[in-house]
Amino acid sequence: MSERPQPAPEPRIGVDRLSVRFDLQRERVMSVREYLIRRLHGERFPSETFWPLRDVSFTVGAGESFGIVGRNGAGKSTLLKVIAGIVPPTHGGVVVRGRLSPLLELGAGFDPELTGRENIQLYGCLLGFRRKHLEARTTAIAEFAELTGFLDVPLKNYSSGMAARLAFAIATDSDPDILIVDEVLSVGDAQFQRKCEERLARFHARGVTVLLVTHNMELLEATCSRALLLERGAMVVMGRPVEVAARYQRGGSR
Repeated sequence: MSERPQPAPEPRIGVDRLSVRFDLQRERVMSVREYLIRRLHGERFPSETFWPLRDVSFTVGAGESFGIVGRNGAGKSTLLKVIAGIVPPTHGGVVVRGRLSPLLELGAGFDPELTGRENIQLYGCLLGFRRKHLEARTTAIAEFAELTGFLDVPLKNYSSGMAARLAFAIATDSDPDILIVDEVLSVGDAQFQRKCEERLARFHARGVTVLLVTHNMELLEATCSRALLLERGAMVVMGRPVEVAARYQRGGSR
């Protein structure tokens, strides 16, 4: 008796005909008082409709590294923010299966008046880490960020590179099912960038699904199994990284 075929595993990420619309206000309102007065007089505030994403669909399997490339303004960061649950879709939808760790806008939750040690607690809590986990991992985080001697120094005295290294070390000190990386492997010097790439490779070796936005075509080809090229919010091509990189370097749809 032949065995029944096993169903294909569900993808970690499913993006289905996703579109996002922003209404951009053309005219600046200087105060709440001005806004209320103009509303009471029935004045309308002119706005412009902008679609950063239009009809985007793809899936990413468990353990897959999937790259997203495109020029500035192509919709890459908006796409990641929708997947991370930060920006709601206008049409279509996104399904995410598993624990997700987004590396977006590193250090956005830092407080410059607090020390590095205190910011590990603050930023880690914003990312959803437990306090006990952060306390136990503080030394390891500082060692990875190469900031062991600066933990009790206020963040306002850090260089931008030091703060970025600390943010990356905190954000990646986790065990996610899905890792979203938005152009953060460029933090620090060349040696630290290699450490970032090695940590990303270890995630991939453990079967973590990685969604990577990058302008580095060498990194794309070395780490991703498939890639997507976006242009003005629309899909141009999806397939092997070497083919997508070639299209990107030729100028997208041209």
